[in-house]
This record gives sequence, C-alpha cells and structure tokens, in this order.
Amino acid sequence: MQVTSTAFQPGATIPKKYTGDGPDVSPPLSWSGAPANTASLAVICDDPDAPRGTWVHWVLFNIPSDMKELPEGVPTEKSVLKSARQGTNDFGKIGYGGPAPPKGPVHRYYFKVYALDTVLDVQAGAKKKGLEDAMAGHILAEGELTGKYGR
Repeated sequence: MQVTSTAFQPGATIPKKYTGDGPDVSPPLSWSGAPANTASLAVICDDPDAPRGTWVHWVLFNIPSDMKELPEGVPTEKSVLKSARQGTNDFGKIGYGGPAPPKGPVHRYYFKVYALDTVLDVQAGAKKKGLEDAMAGHILAEGELTGKYGR
C-alpha cells in the first residue's frame, strides 16, 4: 500500500503544526492499494528512536474500508469517523499525540496503515500491543509514511 500526506513528503520534516510544539493536530493521511476484500483499516504511528524504546503516538482502528484518507485533525475521542475507534497513546491519552522528542538527534515517526480482512473486536482505548495482537493473522496489506522531527 502507498501512504502519503499533503502535510509532508516521505522522509521529510513533520511541520510544527502536527507536533507537541504546535497545535498538535493529526496530519492528513491518504492511502491506496488496499485489497478489494479489505473489511477495515488501522493506523499506528510510533517513534522507534525514543530514549526508552519505541514510543506510540497514535492507535486508530476499525476505519471503514471505503475510506481512502484521514482528514487533518482527527478529534481525540474514543469513537471517530463513523465506526472507527482510537486507542491510548504512550502519553496516556486517547487519539493522536504528535512528536515531542527530547533535545538531541532527530527522531523518525512511522505512520503505518494496515488493511485488514475483518472488523476488530477491540475496545476503544486499547494500547498498541492489544491492537497488534488482534490484527495478527488478519493483515492483508500494509504501507507506511515516515516523517522526521527533532528539537
């Protein structure tokens, strides 16, 4: 699957607007190439360069299969976009929490989109691990967009 954003190019710096140094709204994302039998989609955004291990910034799942994009600024609520549910990020909050790395080297942020063959029976507020466990054996295709941000 191809994942893109009108906010930044692959491998480029994520604009301040989408970070903890700005309004901290989720960036717009779009994707193509999901298989015809996709039942739902999921998004995970994480930072593998965090000092204490991979830091989870966003967990979003049960996105309707007919959607091909997410708008900028998805509300930080448990249920969004018709039937989609959001999980808890590593800031301890529901929804998107943008880059806010410590001073030092630039960090990489992976926005991963998964096409699934089912709608997941997972409660809103789930953590990344719970979502990954539920997705196991149901991933039809996946793609990612990487952005960078540092202070």
